[in-house]
Amino acid sequence: MYGTIMRAKLKAGQQDAFRRFAQEQGSPTDASGWVSSEFAVEDKDPNRIVGIIRFRDRDSYVKNSSASQTNDNYNQMLKFLEGPPEWIDVHYVAFQGETLKEYMVTGSMPGS
Repeated sequence: MYGTIMRAKLKAGQQDAFRRFAQEQGSPTDASGWVSSEFAVEDKDPNRIVGIIRFRDRDSYVKNSSASQTNDNYNQMLKFLEGPPEWIDVHYVAFQGETLKEYMVTGSMPGS
């Protein structure tokens, strides 16, 4: 599995708007090779957001990142952020635990 980890600073008061935006970005069936996405806010600063986006493999990730719709979505996302996010591309080597369920991601983000 391959993916990227994003870290960014949300503009003040944008947590709920960003959450709605992220949830409206489709599902893994909309992009070939997309496995999952999750976003979280940091305890020490609820305006700091971390995203983890997983793809089946590096080729799927590169194909998705090159798509014009991905660029459009990125430009829309920037409206919620104080600046460009930090991206860390990763190759997954191990996984433990339970995958996220729908009930784990519904509702308002903390601090909103």
